[in-house]
Amino acid sequence: MPLPPDLHVHSEFSWDTPVGDMEQSCARAVELGLPAIAFTEHLDHTVWRIDADSPYRSDHLAALLDADGLLTPPPFDAAGYLAAVERCRERFPQLRIHSGLELGEPHRHAGQIARVLAAGRFDRLLGSLHTLPDQGAFAEPWGIYPHRDADEVVRAYLADVVTMVSTSELFSVLAHIDYPVRSWPAGAGPFDPARFEEEFRWALRATAQSGRALEVNTRLPLHATVLTWWHQEGGDAITFGSDAHLPALVGHGFREAADLAEAHGFRPGLNPYDLWRRVD
Repeated sequence: MPLPPDLHVHSEFSWDTPVGDMEQSCARAVELGLPAIAFTEHLDHTVWRIDADSPYRSDHLAALLDADGLLTPPPFDAAGYLAAVERCRERFPQLRIHSGLELGEPHRHAGQIARVLAAGRFDRLLGSLHTLPDQGAFAEPWGIYPHRDADEVVRAYLADVVTMVSTSELFSVLAHIDYPVRSWPAGAGPFDPARFEEEFRWALRATAQSGRALEVNTRLPLHATVLTWWHQEGGDAITFGSDAHLPALVGHGFREAADLAEAHGFRPGLNPYDLWRRVD
C-alpha cells in the first residue's frame, strides 16, 4: 500500500531562525513517494515559562526569554510563509503541497488567530495543546512534571483537550493527543494509557462528536490502544503527521503508522492525499 500524505510538517515561519527548509522537505517527500505534504506552521500566542534547566531550552529560545523566564512567541510571517508555499508548488508540481497552521491553544486566542487566518488561504488547520496553567503562568508538561504528580498532569491535559475541541471551531484536526507522553518522567515508570482510559475516551469522544479527524503523529508512535479507543468512540477519520522540524524527518515512521491504521479499520480515501476513513 502506498504511503499516506504527511500533513504535519514545520518550517518555522513563526520564529526568527528557520529550523527546516521547505524545499528540502518537499524533495524528501518526493524521494519517499509521499502523495502530499502540508506545512502546518506553528501559530502560537500563549506566553509560557521555560525553566533554566529545561532539556528543551536552546540558545535561540533563551534569547527570546524575558527576565522572568517567560517566552512570548514572535509574530507569524503569514505573507512570507504563503509565498514560500507557492514557490514550492512551482518547483515540485508532482507533489500536492498544502498550506496550513498548527493553532496553539485556539480556545484561548480566537481573536488573534482569526486575524491571521484572514491573511490568506490555509488548507489544513490543526488544533494543538502544548501548555497548561502552572504556578501563575503557563508551562509545557516537561516543565510541570518536576513539581506535580505525573498522572495529574496527563489528566489535566486531556481535560483541557476536551475544552479545546468543545469551545473552538477554528480547526479540523486534533494534533498529538498524547503530547504529554513525549516528556513522561522516567521516575513514574513506563507510560500505560490504561491508567487514563476514562480521560482518553472522554477526549476522543468529544473530538469524534465535533466531527474532527484525529492525527496519528509519528514523532512518538501513537499507542495502539488509543487508536482502538478512537474507533470505539465513533472516530471517523485520521490524518498522518511526522511533526517534522527537519527535512530528514519528513515521513518518519509512516509505514508502521499506516499498518497500525489499517489494522484498526481505517483505509485511504478516493484520492491519495485524502484523510483515511474508518470502514466498518
